[in-house]
Amino acid sequence: MTKIKTTYIGNLHCEAEHLDSGVKILTSAPKDNNGEGDCFSPTDLFATSLGCCMLTIMGIAARTHGFKLEGTTITTEKIMAANPRRVAELRLEINFPKDANYTDKEKAIIENAAHTCPVGNSLSPDLKEVIVFNY
Repeated sequence: MTKIKTTYIGNLHCEAEHLDSGVKILTSAPKDNNGEGDCFSPTDLFATSLGCCMLTIMGIAARTHGFKLEGTTITTEKIMAANPRRVAELRLEINFPKDANYTDKEKAIIENAAHTCPVGNSLSPDLKEVIVFNY
């Protein structure tokens, strides 16, 4: 079980503290919703969590099967819907290092891991996900 303490610090900003580690992050309302957009918004963190989760599960799979994933990046694009206001679509582009020469088996392991991460498994079926793997 993980506990996170979130405090409203004013001016549409919050501070969240991971109680086990003491690490803190700040959020701000986005510019398109009355905010300054000066740091991650809550929906940015939502979108970011999918990419981080995918990379983590891909990394576990790579370690288990004896190949490297270091240097892999995910660029996430978040698209909002207006009524009701929600994240409607996430577009993720996964880019692997140019010198990574994965076998077809390793690519299948990577893609299966990406598609089975806990965050992805927790998303509403109404949320559209577009995932591109660039090897």
